[in-house]
Amino acid sequence: MKKLLVLKEANIKNNCPECFHNELSVTFYQKQNFGKLIHKTTSEISSEIVCIKCHSIIYPVKWTDDIERSYNYYQKLVKPLKSKLRFTSLFYILLFLLVAIVSIAVYLFTQKII
Repeated sequence: MKKLLVLKEANIKNNCPECFHNELSVTFYQKQNFGKLIHKTTSEISSEIVCIKCHSIIYPVKWTDDIERSYNYYQKLVKPLKSKLRFTSLFYILLFLLVAIVSIAVYLFTQKII
């Protein structure tokens, strides 16, 4: 399962190209992957600019110079989390069971019980 973690959200005072309202919201996300055995934080960062009044997404094609300057400023302020890989408790339980089964099999084989 993929999830986006909000790193920074800010309101910028620029005009919306759609409705000309004077307030936009810029949000920066970092992608995380969740599985049954691992949780992985990636280094991939995405962003989105949305008008607060008309709720339309402002794509880079429609950006004015003012919006681009504000976006670049806030992009420099974003501090992403380190990319890391964490194992879940299910992974450790399965690993413990595997080690236990292998050690029992080796013990039985060396004792010539099998």
